[in-house]
Amino acid sequence: MKKIVNYIKETYDELVHKVSWPTYAELTNSAVVVLYASLLIALVVFVMDFCFQHVMEFVYPH
Repeated sequence: MKKIVNYIKETYDELVHKVSWPTYAELTNSAVVVLYASLLIALVVFVMDFCFQHVMEFVYPH
């Protein structure tokens, strides 16, 4: 039981004193970058799917 308590204390100490937490501005900036990157990747996948669909319709007409 002593090992578990010691582990929890060390974990708390590391999270409070050793971890570098981002500021609100940094966090917001990172979230915006992730949002734009996700939208860009979704757009690229959509265009690839659209092109592939038309190529396949040309190769295998109905």
